[in-house]
Amino acid sequence: EYEGRGGLLRQGSILIVTSYATRTSPVIRGKWILENILGVPPPPPPPAVPPLKDNGGSTKNLSVRERLALHRANMPCAGCHRLMDPVGFSLENYDAVGRWRTIEENKPLDSAGGLPDGSTFQGVNGLQEALMKRQDQFVSTFTDKLMTYAIGRAVEYYDQPAIRSIVADAKAKDYRFSSVVLGIVNSTPFQMRRTK
Repeated sequence: EYEGRGGLLRQGSILIVTSYATRTSPVIRGKWILENILGVPPPPPPPAVPPLKDNGGSTKNLSVRERLALHRANMPCAGCHRLMDPVGFSLENYDAVGRWRTIEENKPLDSAGGLPDGSTFQGVNGLQEALMKRQDQFVSTFTDKLMTYAIGRAVEYYDQPAIRSIVADAKAKDYRFSSVVLGIVNSTPFQMRRTK
């Protein structure tokens, strides 16, 4: 079934920027969602991590999912990939430029995914539903990133009470965008920011 367009997760610009030029990257897509939607970035990769092999030689005709399974067999890589890959797999129906597809390497595409808490789902619709159950987490991440832009510096630990207050106020107002913006504008970090 075609999932179509609509919402942030299906936006072509995000699907393209989280892919390589010639193939998708569940790793990059998963990392992007963890960092930018859920606010839980995975740890940085260990030094000298081997890249994912392109289809050729012993990996000929393997899907990205199958090649990543081989990559996860490398123990230093397994920890982070266990967090990122399942999230990114849910977007595999979108190719490197964001076109809808149902097959890869002449096989039906598997878009089963999951979040680090162990919840599982199917495809982009399932991912969207899973993220909608975490509205506080999304709004907190969104507020953090918007606050960073508004104050012109990284958010610090001492800004967190203001962010929590903004999120609580937004929740009481059905998470309206305007309540987040007004909360930031009226916050101490914004009001007390230094301008050059």
